[in-house]
Amino acid sequence: MNHPNIVKLKEVIRESDILYFVFEYMECNLYQLMEHREKMFSEGEVRNWCFQVFQGLAYMHQHGYFHRDLKPENLLVNKDIIKIADLGLAREISSEPPYTDYVSTRWYRAPEVLLQSYLYSSKVDMWAMGAIMAELLSLRPLFPGANEADEIYKICGVMGSPTIESWADGLKLARDINYEFPQLAGVHLSALIPSASDDAISLIRSLCSWDPCKRPTAAEALQHPFFQTCFYVPPSLRTRSALDQQGVRRYSSMLPNSKLTNNFSSPKLHPPLALDTVNQNGSKNENWISESGNFMLRAAQPIPTGRTFSRKVAG
Repeated sequence: MNHPNIVKLKEVIRESDILYFVFEYMECNLYQLMEHREKMFSEGEVRNWCFQVFQGLAYMHQHGYFHRDLKPENLLVNKDIIKIADLGLAREISSEPPYTDYVSTRWYRAPEVLLQSYLYSSKVDMWAMGAIMAELLSLRPLFPGANEADEIYKICGVMGSPTIESWADGLKLARDINYEFPQLAGVHLSALIPSASDDAISLIRSLCSWDPCKRPTAAEALQHPFFQTCFYVPPSLRTRSALDQQGVRRYSSMLPNSKLTNNFSSPKLHPPLALDTVNQNGSKNENWISESGNFMLRAAQPIPTGRTFSRKVAG
């Protein structure tokens, strides 16, 4: 897939019946950024990252695939650029169900998958993004379940238990496997993420709707008011002359023929290279990009049928 927010496969090497996949180099993943961090990310940083991921997802979904294993470890970062990685569990949207029952790491797994539905869709990626966005804003996992049953309990504790009005299909899925939802009222997300704006809370709640049909698509999420002030331009859409220059790259105006919505950049903090963009009011924001010709090499391995991992939860 050729998109600036999806990690690029550079080369495939076969040696002694072993396949090696060479991907573009990325400095770290979101989990590593959060793991020992004490200071909260600014909402502007979270907005910029999420906007880029939704652009990558919109491209992926529009081209007939969904990821199925979105989590902080699979979102790779170079300064202010973020890319979706590890498409080992990706499926074609048009492929016939039933799909495999193991999908995504538990904390980011959509409730329809937890209830063993085989008819899930690209909306599982949107649920995962809601959980990831909340975690970026709080440095705590939103639904840190110890097992599948505890995961559903954690979701009910935050979002409130589903009802016939909010998710009739989910109640049927639960009956089919003899599961009874705990009756919990839930809490307002602003109590869990007090630093988040009303728009951020609104988007997370929408992404984490029980009913997959009520979750926005990636393209719809990009139109949410939370992204009204997000001005990110993917590197591939910047002028070629600016990318070819050595040293400091300066870019003083938006691309006139860009077809993406709200594609501008927001201020960043850790600069190796400088980049100027123009706000809607005509003033400049100084932003930062990183360009590397390095690659990382990994051997192809079979996807495990199930896996767990431990995460240190901030106190």
